Amino acid sequence: MSAVTAERAPVVELHDALVEFLGPRNVSTDRRMLERASVDGARMSPVISERLPLGIAEIVAFPTTAEDIARVVQEAVSRGIPVTPRGKGTGNYGQAIPSTGGLVLDTSRARTIHEVGDGTITADAGAPMAQLEQAAREAGQQLWMYPSTMNSSIGGFLAGGSGGTGTIVHGANHMGFVVALDVVHADGSGLTHVEGEAAQRYVHNYGTAGIIARATVRLEPEVAWRALYASFPSFGGSLSVVREIGRLEPRPRLVSADTVEVSAALPDDDAIPSGRSSLRAIAHPDAVAEITRLIADAGGRVEAVRDGAVEGAKLSTLSYNHPIEWLQKSRPGFYYHLEVAGDVLADDIDLVHATIGDGLLHIEAGHTVPIGMLASEYVGPEAVEAAIERLTAIGVRVHNCHQWNVDFEVQRTIEVARTTDPRGLLNPGKLNPDYTGPQKGSIR
Repeated sequence: MSAVTAERAPVVELHDALVEFLGPRNVSTDRRMLERASVDGARMSPVISERLPLGIAEIVAFPTTAEDIARVVQEAVSRGIPVTPRGKGTGNYGQAIPSTGGLVLDTSRARTIHEVGDGTITADAGAPMAQLEQAAREAGQQLWMYPSTMNSSIGGFLAGGSGGTGTIVHGANHMGFVVALDVVHADGSGLTHVEGEAAQRYVHNYGTAGIIARATVRLEPEVAWRALYASFPSFGGSLSVVREIGRLEPRPRLVSADTVEVSAALPDDDAIPSGRSSLRAIAHPDAVAEITRLIADAGGRVEAVRDGAVEGAKLSTLSYNHPIEWLQKSRPGFYYHLEVAGDVLADDIDLVHATIGDGLLHIEAGHTVPIGMLASEYVGPEAVEAAIERLTAIGVRVHNCHQWNVDFEVQRTIEVARTTDPRGLLNPGKLNPDYTGPQKGSIR
């Protein structure tokens, strides 16, 4: 490399050190690679797009093992260079954007599955959730929970996500899902193995207290799920059965429904007919007949029942915030969304829609109450805050997802990070000690 300034010298030294043990193909300072490594799905949020402190990586590394993840972190923090961890970049709120430059630690090439045990699976942080589900099924098991974005990495899902397919039975909290983690602190200690309650300290905090390098998560016996598609003339019909289907025994893995407008924005499928409200369920085979009866009694019709794990995974990609993302693609920059919960979503949808201003609800059968994503026209951040106040007043529980800072167990994360990251080098800018707003997961 050519002569560099004193400010750039640590980055140059880090580059040379990383190339030495990762090889030149796993380290880059190419501008296009840096730009690609410095974005995630934050474009989904117009609030984030306006307010997020954008940065760009100075160097990106692609370790291929958990051990190499630990060494990369050590090489960076020993030189005082901040580290922003990244999985597949599927997050929607800027948590993987390096606000202060430095190193982006891309874990997507560390995807080894080490063991499929009886009730657990262990994999390096970059392993895609779809790969874990396939490996589990080859052993007659399935993931206890997985995200609606099936190509998300296990490390990224645990560090950033808040729930997924399977939460009807298990709830959105990862407490039961995460069995053990190998994490990396910013203190040169290498891989640290934590289990049970100790492992929960590293969930939902975007790597600010420790970067997940390997995870062991829970499996359950495999079920031959059915992907069931139904439709109703109006959203009211879908709402009338969402909770009842979600409470059937055996429980479904997922139940989702959309307004006619949101349904029209979903990918083309003969099972999602035009001009009707779509309802979809990943149903237990023993419950398909009863679900069919409930739908018919409510004035709807079953459009298709499809077999196979691939069909279930496809249906899962039309859940949680994905339908709203499809809606946003139909009118870019027009919509914002909020994460919502409460029985009022099903009991008085007209009031909910009117409260947010011609809103559009995507609803899910939740663990205890209906949950969903509520979209409306975006006119500015202040209007979003005002809408949250109005929704709260009518009994809707709301999580404002338009923020990039840690908002789950904030004080606990701060306390852990004081020991594990005393210089604040792990994903700086994402742990805000002054944050006092609602915590993620509080709507559940």
